[in-house]
Amino acid sequence: MFGHELSTAQIIAIAILPTLFGIVVHEVAHGWMANRLGDPTAAMLGRLTLNPLKHIDPVGTVLVPLILILTVGFAFGWAKPVPINWENLHHPRRDSAWVAAAGPGANFLMAIGWGIIGKIASLLPAGLETIAIPLMYMGMFGMFINILLMVLNLIPLPPTDGGRIATSLLPPPLGQALSRVEPFGIPILLVLLLTGLLWRIMAPPIAATLGLIRQLIGFG
Repeated sequence: MFGHELSTAQIIAIAILPTLFGIVVHEVAHGWMANRLGDPTAAMLGRLTLNPLKHIDPVGTVLVPLILILTVGFAFGWAKPVPINWENLHHPRRDSAWVAAAGPGANFLMAIGWGIIGKIASLLPAGLETIAIPLMYMGMFGMFINILLMVLNLIPLPPTDGGRIATSLLPPPLGQALSRVEPFGIPILLVLLLTGLLWRIMAPPIAATLGLIRQLIGFG
């Protein structure tokens, strides 16, 4: 994209930071919002920290992203979910939607942040290519991975964040009916992924969000 070919090792090095932060901050945002709305469980257990060691899931945070980077050139994954006692929330039905939305919201803000980093890197003067080029690639990757995580998590299918938002906002009978889909949510997503339908569903909102951020900051 910037006229330079990167090795696999360079791609992994550039991808690790935005992927790790995208996953970890997503979970911390859930716990932070829950704490503000009445549930201190995550805070009491020391999970409101950006220390990745507190959040790493060996499979979702390390193995899956690494395999995807090596095979398809991008990655997504997951961290250990922050523990939340929904009954502690001041208004459980309403507040659970805010807690769920906090994760994708954090990914959106991080996408903007990585885009700004990439934009700044693109403005560095000649002679600083060894810094500018990796930062530009990292900015682009950070934008994409965070938008990917945001859109994936907003799919209204329990147990995703979008599923929890939907069950909170729908009339109770419909919300309860949707919540009963949760045991089948992950298998359904895997089937959609394997058939290619998941990407067809996600591609338009990913492209629209990426286009919006590009217009806002003039990078990408």
